[in-house]
Amino acid sequence: MRRTDIRNIAIIAHVDHGKTTLVDSLLRQGGQFRDSQLVGDCILDSNDLERERGITILSKNIAIPYKGVKINVIDTPGHADFGGEVERVLRMADGALILVDAFEGPRPQTRFVLTKALEVGLRPIIVINKIDRPDCRPDDVLLETVHLMEELGAEDSLEIPYIYASGRAGFASHDSEARDGNILPLLDLILEHVPGPVANVEAPLQMAVTSIQWSEFVGRICIGRVTNGVVRPGMNVALMKAGGNVVKSSIEGVEIFDKLGRAKTDEAGAGDIVALTGLANAEIGDTIASVDNPVALPRTSVDEPTLSMVFTINSSPFSGKSGKFLTSRHLRDRLQRELESNVALRVEEADAKEAFKVSGRGLLHLSILIETMRREGYELSVGKPEVIRRQVDGKWQEPFEILEIEVPSTDVGTVIEIVSARKGQLQELKAGTGTHSHVQFLIPARGLIGLRTRLLNASKGEAVMNHRFECYAELEGEIPRRKNGVLISQIQGKATAYALWKLSERADLLIAPGTDVYEGMIVGENSRDNDLVVNPVREKKLTNVRASGSDDNIVLEPPRAMSLEMALEYIEADEYLEVTPDSLRLRKIWLKETDRKRNPLRG
Repeated sequence: MRRTDIRNIAIIAHVDHGKTTLVDSLLRQGGQFRDSQLVGDCILDSNDLERERGITILSKNIAIPYKGVKINVIDTPGHADFGGEVERVLRMADGALILVDAFEGPRPQTRFVLTKALEVGLRPIIVINKIDRPDCRPDDVLLETVHLMEELGAEDSLEIPYIYASGRAGFASHDSEARDGNILPLLDLILEHVPGPVANVEAPLQMAVTSIQWSEFVGRICIGRVTNGVVRPGMNVALMKAGGNVVKSSIEGVEIFDKLGRAKTDEAGAGDIVALTGLANAEIGDTIASVDNPVALPRTSVDEPTLSMVFTINSSPFSGKSGKFLTSRHLRDRLQRELESNVALRVEEADAKEAFKVSGRGLLHLSILIETMRREGYELSVGKPEVIRRQVDGKWQEPFEILEIEVPSTDVGTVIEIVSARKGQLQELKAGTGTHSHVQFLIPARGLIGLRTRLLNASKGEAVMNHRFECYAELEGEIPRRKNGVLISQIQGKATAYALWKLSERADLLIAPGTDVYEGMIVGENSRDNDLVVNPVREKKLTNVRASGSDDNIVLEPPRAMSLEMALEYIEADEYLEVTPDSLRLRKIWLKETDRKRNPLRG
């Protein structure tokens, strides 16, 4: 039988198509929350990094009571690098809101998450969002989305329910010309078309752990949907782990999602999304089952990582000046803790001493982990990102991705030239909306490293690129590396304006006057392709001879600012990015020039 008092639904979309803003409107107009609970925008983006970057990183659960029905809403990330968050939580839902921007239309992540949703049998509802944009084209976007559904094998794609909405303005309507109203028609559509969960409370308990949280007070918190039976506090259960191992355990507390938080309950039944405490050994993918009749549910499969980099201790002379966690033991413990909740991550011991090979879905996936660690007080050095290759039938293969670029039509030729040099194969070129064109490539994943910065420079910041994993294919040829060498400090001290002024004649500076530097630290980019060892701390010699107009005025351009992602894309094989809570520094792996000559790694 199906429950009629509950609906479980996921919201999935491409990044920046307005998922979290739409949830804000659902919360505000649901009538069940105080104003003090709904302060600000993007209410569910509670993580500092999410608010700063304007993206959803972690999936989240809330419950909205409406017309006597509890609608459990799962907000999922929209960036392809966080696809692991999407894959593991979709099994908790019965339906999915497919959110599509009324101007941009379906994008690479739309296809990815829609494929995953259809694989697990979710009932889709199409939501054409942002119809209040002046350049919107809602009817065309609806047709494109239906075609995508049909291409992916959705049943009765022409019969899939749809609605137009504006999450920011807070209205939904079946009329694409509407520009006011409320969001309630969307809630009515959910109640009408998303089925309640199949519930068999008489069957033995079965529940898959889809998410892990940590609390200083109660320890590990296991989140998942009860598939069969009921779960109660104090209940003895069998924890069914990978490989068929069974661990007997006991549930200490049961909580159900209630509005923006969780509420304790004495019993939760099949169809409920719950949070359980007391299961210290539980991992994502494990099944919590009845002791008398333990039957495991299928484990959630997650796509394998495609990119890896080396994490090691910070061995620079400035180590320990700002961080609290410095040793390899600290790094190992932190990475192991991350593995408990980050199912798309892989960690293994590297060949080098005190180093770890960390693999993830993409550069953003790994950079978010690095940024989180530095904010927690960790110091570490990370190496150049490398794609993960595999050998099939004696031939090496590498990951390829579909790359889509929206670029001004005047810059299409430049974009094709840049991407083709990185082994990108042009698949589609068509006129976009307005003055922009849409270009699609199939490109090796390693060709994407450093590409975004080059495209932005070539298009004066107007290019918009998106990519998603497509397949593994035979290894392509060499991809051009960074053309320019770097300036390397030969001494430790404080950089002076006089020394940097002299260096700026032949290089772009990466540091400002007054910056502390050390031997082996990178202070600038050379105008040629070779590395130069320089003295950035040299001071002007003082004499007692002065003449009016004979002294030079020192005027320096601001140093090139690099974000974490830009720095990771910039470094070469013989370089590290030094990450501390208060700074990012580029350095050579071997700090002394004599050691670098003995260990040439560049290229």
